[in-house]
Amino acid sequence: MSDTPDLSPEISPEIDETAAETGGRPSSVGSRASADAHVDDPVPDHVGDEKAETLVAEEAAAVVEATHDVQAPPPAQPAIAPTPPKPSPPKAAQPAQPLKAKKKSSEGESWIETIKTIVYALLIALVIRTFLFQPFNIPSGSMEDTLLIGDYLFVEKYSYGYSRYSFPYGIVPFPGRVFGSQPARGDVVVFKFPQDNSTDYIKRVIGLPGDRVQMLNGQLYINEKPVPKVRVGDYVETSDGIAHNVPRYRETLPNGKSYLVLDRFQGAADNTDVYVVPADHYFMMGDNRDNSNDSRGDVGYVPKANLVGKAELIFFSTDGSARFWEFWKWPWAVRYNRMFTVID
Repeated sequence: MSDTPDLSPEISPEIDETAAETGGRPSSVGSRASADAHVDDPVPDHVGDEKAETLVAEEAAAVVEATHDVQAPPPAQPAIAPTPPKPSPPKAAQPAQPLKAKKKSSEGESWIETIKTIVYALLIALVIRTFLFQPFNIPSGSMEDTLLIGDYLFVEKYSYGYSRYSFPYGIVPFPGRVFGSQPARGDVVVFKFPQDNSTDYIKRVIGLPGDRVQMLNGQLYINEKPVPKVRVGDYVETSDGIAHNVPRYRETLPNGKSYLVLDRFQGAADNTDVYVVPADHYFMMGDNRDNSNDSRGDVGYVPKANLVGKAELIFFSTDGSARFWEFWKWPWAVRYNRMFTVID
């Protein structure tokens, strides 16, 4: 008859069970109850699916809404390659500035110390030159053979005290001498040429103040007494490669001072008038008697103020072919036998 199975036997028990639970209500009520029971079923299969879908949709909507509430991060900016830093100029190197300043300060102090050292050295040299010793060199042969051309000697400045000519260029003008003492006969003295008070001359003291000096036939007289003169070995000099013998004598002054003189020939200077030496003046003569411009000629009497000092020591000597500073010529020019010779 119908392919649909009879479901009444299956429903009846359920109604009966329901009726039993409700205390035996009529079956019509059980049929409604059965219908209510189908409505009250928590989630029938098709209804449950719809609810689940609804819940899922609601949850998704809630998630979307919550997502909208969160502020989206700003869009990523495109990466920009960093610009390499420009090299700093040298002057911007701050750590080096203090070191450089310190170095400049040290260099400045070094220059100051050098200048101070030079100034001190010059002052010391000036003091020594003015008050103690002064070097001179011999440019002429008027004192042969005691002093030769090319000799370098020290002059003792304090022997006769000090005058304005004890100072360079006579820069300290004062009259006379201080701490003065009289030179002795026979001293070899450096003095200023009286005619210009600037040119240095070197001669031997022959006459003191008040002395009467005269030359007769090459013989020296002091206060009308002849000075002893004894012939000794000839002095040999070389001129243009030719050796010449020059007559040499030893004179001895009244005070006992003895020295050598050259007498080359008889000339005008071998016969003179009597020279009376004024007060505070001296009569000077060269040891190379016939080749010397001295008190018999242009020099005249020498004032005591013009005395510079006493010649004491030959510290260096050349044959005239080399100056003191031309050291490369020394091996062939130096006269070693005259070095550190005391002047007699």
